[in-house]
Amino acid sequence: MANNEDQFKKVISHAKEYGYIFGSSEIYDGLSAVYDYAQNGVELKKNIREYWWRSMVHMHQNIVGIDAAILMHPTTWKASGHVDAFNDPLIDNKDSKKRYRADVLIEDYAEKLNVKAQKEITKASKRFGDAFNEQEFITTNPRVVGYLNKKTEVLERMARSLEAEDLDDVKLLIEELEIACPLSGSRNWTEVKQFNLMFGTKLGASADTATDLYLRPETAQGIFVNFLNVQKTGRMKIPFGIAQTGKAFRNEIVARQFIFRMREFEQMEMQFFVRPGEEMKWYEYWKETRLNWHLSLGMSKENYRFHDHEKLAHYANAAADIEFNFPFGFKELEGIHSRTDFDLKAHEKHSGKKLQFFDPELKENYTPYVVETSIGLDRMFLAIFSTALQDEELEDGSSRTVLKLPAVLAPVKVAVFPLVKKDGLPEIANSIIEDLQWNYNVFYDEKDAVGKRYRRQDANGTPFCITVDHQTIEDNTVTIRHRDTMEQQRIKISEIDGIVSKAISMKEWLKQ
Repeated sequence: MANNEDQFKKVISHAKEYGYIFGSSEIYDGLSAVYDYAQNGVELKKNIREYWWRSMVHMHQNIVGIDAAILMHPTTWKASGHVDAFNDPLIDNKDSKKRYRADVLIEDYAEKLNVKAQKEITKASKRFGDAFNEQEFITTNPRVVGYLNKKTEVLERMARSLEAEDLDDVKLLIEELEIACPLSGSRNWTEVKQFNLMFGTKLGASADTATDLYLRPETAQGIFVNFLNVQKTGRMKIPFGIAQTGKAFRNEIVARQFIFRMREFEQMEMQFFVRPGEEMKWYEYWKETRLNWHLSLGMSKENYRFHDHEKLAHYANAAADIEFNFPFGFKELEGIHSRTDFDLKAHEKHSGKKLQFFDPELKENYTPYVVETSIGLDRMFLAIFSTALQDEELEDGSSRTVLKLPAVLAPVKVAVFPLVKKDGLPEIANSIIEDLQWNYNVFYDEKDAVGKRYRRQDANGTPFCITVDHQTIEDNTVTIRHRDTMEQQRIKISEIDGIVSKAISMKEWLKQ
C-alpha cells in the first residue's frame, strides 16, 4: 500500500510540474476538490473527449450528439428523483472530526476481503504451477470461500439497508465489522445521515422574485428532456442513441483522491433508446463495446474489471461498473445502466407532454427503455495519466521518468530541436514546425543538451522528437527518436508526417 501511496503522490506532483493540473485559485490557498487543467492537461483532456466522441457518435450511424444547458427548469430534478433521492449516507468520526461516506467505508472493507482471497489464489497458483485449477480452488479452499462469502454477505446487507433507508443498520454494520477511521484508528462514530448533493443557485435579478435552480448533478437529464426534439428533427428510428459531454456539479462532502472525486467534473454520457424487452440484449452489447473501447488504448486488461451492482438505483433493472485499477485500488471508471422507461415516464408525468415513439414496424406507440453508458472524463484522465507515469532503469545504469501516454492522446505529438542554436539549424527546425503544425500540436526547444531535452519530452509524454543537425543541411534528413523505445532513426524530412500520422491515427487505435 505504501508503494501505491508513493506512486499516487508522484502522479499528483508530476501533473503539476509538467503543466497538466493545478489546484484551483492556488494563490488564495486553493479550493478543496476543485482543479484547473493546465496547458498540457487541457490538450490531453480534449484528446480523450475527442477519442470518445469519434468512437461513440461518428462511428455509429444511429447515435447523435447534443450539448444541453447546465441550468434546467427546476421541475426536471423533481421528475428525475434528484430532489428526493440524490443523497449520500454520511458518518462522522467523533475523534478525528472527519466525515466519510458510510457506503464507501463498508465497500473498502469488502475490497480488503477480496484482496486477501486473491493473495491466497496467487500463492496457490505459484505452488501448484500448471496443475493449478483456479475455479476448483476458489470453491473449495476454506479460507478463500470464507473471505468471498463474507464479502458478499457484507455488501448484500449494506444494499438491503440502504434500499430500505435503514441508516441505523448501516451504522450497526460499521460497528460490527469494527471499521475504524482511516485517519485516527478510532471507532467512535456518529449516526449515519443522508445529505443531498445538489448545488443550489438563483435565477433572476431580485431576491424576491428569483427562481431557485440547481446546477445539474448529471448530464443525462438534458438528453431525456430533448428525446422527442432529437428523434423528430433527426428522423431517428429505435434503437438510437443521444450522446453528450459536459460539466456536472455535486456538493461532495467527502471529495478526495485528487481529480477522482471532484465538486465540478465532466461526464461523457450516451443514452441508448430501445424497444421494451430488448434492453438486456443492448445492456450486454454496451458492456462489451465499452470495455473494448478502453482496451483499445492498450492499458492492459488486468487493470479493468466489471462490478455488478448489489444495490440498484430507483430507475434501474441492471447496472454494472467498469472498474479501473487506480493507484488507490479498483474504483468505478464507467457505469453501464439499464434505466428502464423511468426517465421518460417521469418527465411525461411532470411535464404533461407525451414522450413516446411510434414504431412503424410494430405499428404502436410506446415509451422506449434506455441503456446508459456514463464515464467520468476526469477519472479517465487520471486512469490514463497514472498508468502512463513510469520510472525506468536503463541499460547504462541511469534511470528516466517517462509518461507513456497513448500516442493518439498525447498533448504534444512532436518536439523539434536544432542540435545547436546557430548555422541555420533553428531556421530549418522552425520550417519543419510550420509544416507540421497544420496537423499536430508541435513543440520547439533549443535549450540545454539534446539528451536533457529528450528527458524533458519523455516526462511530458511526447511520442516523437526530431533533431535537426549539420547533416540535415547536406541531405535533408533528421533524427527521429521514439519515446517508448528511445530508438533513433535517420529519415528524410518529407517522411516525418507519414510516420507521425500513422502512430496517432484514431482509426488505427480504435480498430485494435
